Amino acid sequence: MKLLLDTHAAIWAVAQSKMLPRHIRDVLVSNSKDIFVSSITIFEIATKYQLKRYDSPPFGGSDAIKYFRAAGFQFLAVTPQHAMEIDRLEAHHRDPFDRLLIAQAISEPMYLISKDPMIALYDYPRIDW
Repeated sequence: MKLLLDTHAAIWAVAQSKMLPRHIRDVLVSNSKDIFVSSITIFEIATKYQLKRYDSPPFGGSDAIKYFRAAGFQFLAVTPQHAMEIDRLEAHHRDPFDRLLIAQAISEPMYLISKDPMIALYDYPRIDW
């Protein structure tokens, strides 16, 4: 099973694994060769880190790439197909980062791992908590 990590799940997987519930950690361990991080996640991390928002990640985009590579995660580029898939999404979620992650998960297909309750409103394969 291919897994796509939402930004918070990707950060927690490499920096704060105790933030992930046990069943999510177990899924990551059992699918360790099929874990993907989207390039949109790197963009989101870099953007929030630079803005120094209250929810800023503990590292910037270049460090994120290093940490994700060290963890053995694969990177998923954004394609025109992914962007086009957004046309089909209902407007449950306003966050453009998350909408693109959902579109990627649907297009590939992949299971998106997220704690975001707004993402859970979409009907597609996902693992949430």
